[in-house]
Amino acid sequence: MTLKLETGTKLVAATHNPGKAKELAALLDGRFEVLAAGALGLPEPDETETTFVGNALLKARHAADLSGQIALADDSGLSVAALDGAPGIYSARWAGPGKDFASAMDKVAERVEETGSQDRSAWFTCALAVAWPNGGPAVVVQGEVHGTLTFPPRGDRGFGYDPIFIPAGLDQTFGELEPAAKDAMSHRAVAFEKLKAALFE
Repeated sequence: MTLKLETGTKLVAATHNPGKAKELAALLDGRFEVLAAGALGLPEPDETETTFVGNALLKARHAADLSGQIALADDSGLSVAALDGAPGIYSARWAGPGKDFASAMDKVAERVEETGSQDRSAWFTCALAVAWPNGGPAVVVQGEVHGTLTFPPRGDRGFGYDPIFIPAGLDQTFGELEPAAKDAMSHRAVAFEKLKAALFE
């Protein structure tokens, strides 16, 4: 069976954030009709896996099986070398239920300080999974972008941990970069290029 997706296919994005669903549709070149799982009233699954790939696949399978449609999910986060890869898959949880990333960035700064390490290297990971319903096949890809941390945070563009992350080869944080420049090189862009190569005709 071929896993190529035809233009115009309906996809369920395993997210309860309408903005995220729009972003995913744009990253797929507007080829597909993307509906947010939240808009369909689907519950969010518990993210019980220990890797980005595992959680992306879990979310995609959950949304596909409940909706009966092909589903797309992503799982992404920041990993810090000095913190043995934390916060990693817990990146969103560090921000708490209120998604307070200012305090999450403070927490990263404090934890790195506590280690006494001078290592400021870090990387963002994005795993993407597309799953067909009823235990059908799935495609999973992963993209990464490496760089260094800077404190205090700089820039008010982007979201999440962007203001403390300087991608390799640049001197601006993801929070300072023009959105188009960030989107062209981000972990999500890398993952989507791989996904398009796998799924597009």
